[in-house]
Amino acid sequence: MFATTTLRLATRSRSTAAAMSTARRGLQVLHTVEAVRAVRGATRANGQTLALVPTMGALHDGHLALMATAKQHADVVASSIFVNPAQFAPHEDLDQYPRTLPADVTALTEQGVVSAVFAPTAAEMYPSGITTNVAEQRGTFVSVAGLSHQLEGEIRPHFFRGVATVVAKLLGAVQPDVVVFGQKDAQQCVVVRRMITDLLLPVTMIVAPTVREADGLAMSSRNRYLSPAERAVAPALSAGLLAAQTAFEQGEKRRDALLAIVDRELRAVDTKGEVKVEYVSIASATDLAEVSGEIGPDGAIMSAAVRLGSTRLIDNVLLGTTL
Repeated sequence: MFATTTLRLATRSRSTAAAMSTARRGLQVLHTVEAVRAVRGATRANGQTLALVPTMGALHDGHLALMATAKQHADVVASSIFVNPAQFAPHEDLDQYPRTLPADVTALTEQGVVSAVFAPTAAEMYPSGITTNVAEQRGTFVSVAGLSHQLEGEIRPHFFRGVATVVAKLLGAVQPDVVVFGQKDAQQCVVVRRMITDLLLPVTMIVAPTVREADGLAMSSRNRYLSPAERAVAPALSAGLLAAQTAFEQGEKRRDALLAIVDRELRAVDTKGEVKVEYVSIASATDLAEVSGEIGPDGAIMSAAVRLGSTRLIDNVLLGTTL
């Protein structure tokens, strides 16, 4: 046990040293609320606006696209890199979630859009302590009732409580004018937007389109868990959703017909039945209520979650609506 702990500490030390070395070349890497608020204060004193892009790290081109979107809406862009324990259940992959701060800082430095990275410790973000066991948690947490129990929330009951809590904390720490999220996590966008509205938070939320690989697979940090064989089948999910979106744009509004298209296209790619579907949903972008019959003038979000081996993938398309 002690050897393992020492290895983790040494790795963390090397990661921090690498990040700070990069910071000296122009990108600030900040680990405390006090430091990030100093950056916010300097930005405000200069009459500049600030955008925040929250992430859990393991950055890929989809994340970098969010940074570019943020730059279109603010003078200065900051990103947070924090693997949030509050959104993981005890049996989930918190310890295995990739932590690649030096590589992430290098990618952001090379892109040249982000001025500061806020990479706090769990203790900095949760002063009262944090455990993944909700029954043992102490301190202040944020729940968005009515939008957190369905879809992803049905499978991961405490997930959006953790998401809403950490986003509220990040907005409180950084105090940005703009915050940017990706459409790939559509339910998260709905939950966070409602939280911002209900808590009267002075920030504008922007949702950027999903970035996809050449074969349609939505970019995700979890894609790295796929074996080569699984990666070859993974585009079945996006193939089904994108085919349904095309049919909707061509006039098909019937729920059952659109669901059938997803199933047909998914099976056409996944000929061996390797993709295990958890859900396919067509729901309101306002309250996430499932659409029955035909999609109305307000449109809907069509989303799905599947498992491929040990990897869980989510994706969605918008049907005549926005986030």
